[in-house]
Amino acid sequence: MGKLFGTDGVRGVANMDLTPELAFEIGRAGAYVISKGKKGKVILGKDTRASGDMLEAALTAGICSMGLDVESVGIIPTPAVAYLTRKYEAVAGVVISASHNPGEYNGIKFFSGDGLKLPDSTEEEIEDILLNKLEISDRPIKDKVGRVYINKKAQTDYKEFLKSVIKIDLTGLKIAMDCGHGALYKIGPEIIEELGGQVIAINTTPDGMNINLACGSTKPELVQKLVVEESADLGLAFDGDADRIIAVDEKGQIIDGDHILAICGTYLDSMGKLTKKTIVGTVMTNMGLDKYLETEGINIVKTAVGDRYILEEMLKEGYVLGGEQSGHIIFLDHNTTGDGLATGLHLLEVIIKTGEKASKLNSLVENYPQVLFNAKVDNNYKHKYMEIPEIKDEVIRIEQMFKGQGRVLIRPSGTEPLVRVMIEGKDKELITNAAKDLVHFIEARIGLK
Repeated sequence: MGKLFGTDGVRGVANMDLTPELAFEIGRAGAYVISKGKKGKVILGKDTRASGDMLEAALTAGICSMGLDVESVGIIPTPAVAYLTRKYEAVAGVVISASHNPGEYNGIKFFSGDGLKLPDSTEEEIEDILLNKLEISDRPIKDKVGRVYINKKAQTDYKEFLKSVIKIDLTGLKIAMDCGHGALYKIGPEIIEELGGQVIAINTTPDGMNINLACGSTKPELVQKLVVEESADLGLAFDGDADRIIAVDEKGQIIDGDHILAICGTYLDSMGKLTKKTIVGTVMTNMGLDKYLETEGINIVKTAVGDRYILEEMLKEGYVLGGEQSGHIIFLDHNTTGDGLATGLHLLEVIIKTGEKASKLNSLVENYPQVLFNAKVDNNYKHKYMEIPEIKDEVIRIEQMFKGQGRVLIRPSGTEPLVRVMIEGKDKELITNAAKDLVHFIEARIGLK
């Protein structure tokens, strides 16, 4: 991974790390690499951060300086931009958002013309221009300079798209919703009401800095409380750009991404729509989901952590459902990225079509406890821990101790001299002690001197 682009675009504190000067250069370089000289337009959306206007102006100038038009769709969820890029036949889409991060952060993420996140090779090409200050000779003049257009019907187009693929009537249902003062603050409650449901929404008054502030999908306690107080049928909580969701059943219990995969995967399978009877998860997927899917005759394929890796596997093999515990869920028949609102509507669809309460569906999977500890290691060994025979043997010994009812997962940190030790199993005390012992074992052999 390059020095600018992380797993989800360029991100940093706005006007300090992510400056308007950098946004302008990203716009120029991105437009140059993605368009390959083709004319056309770029769809540009953002979340509710105060810095969004500043970065949009700079990014737009950069894109237009390369002869591409910019169609601004305003405050809108990330998955909407992925969809609208395809619908409007744009050469690319761009989102200005820092997802679940605090309000002072912001980010820039590109989509290709087919609504997919850019491959590493394309991001590296853009980075090469930026980091090595390569000159882009293209300087369109006169009427070849890009123009800016304001699209006022983008939110409506996105809502109509969702209603066309998830045909449900929510009459008689009450939905609690935490919009996190983010991109879904207006669209989310609107679509529930347009589908006939009653919505009780909180955190719908963004002020530019309160996005994700002790609310939304990273603070599900708020929607849990709201569901119970309002006797709602389902609770939905979103992050800042609404590409992820945490749901809550009518008893106030969390429905995380693993449980959503079980609920929606079982339903799709019953309808004969689960391609190859397979769901895509990650190495962090809870063993409880594995065990449940096994009883249903459904397979699970696991990738590295990150929705881009899930999507790559889905595209390669033709799978239609994948996601991760944090609430990034991809329904590939409908969109090319995680979509929190679509996922919430799919959950409501299963509730309506099966006639089951959310708590009954939520009980399909029994979570195994997971514990996570960090081992401080010499950076030279961060990626080589399993090449140390003693460590490899110790991991095998611990897993054999669980007799198929637990597992060990060790992952290097992307930025720090750490390896993360996760152990999962039925006995919380046993796995906690085993994880702490393994951390000490690893540090004694490859720890910082």
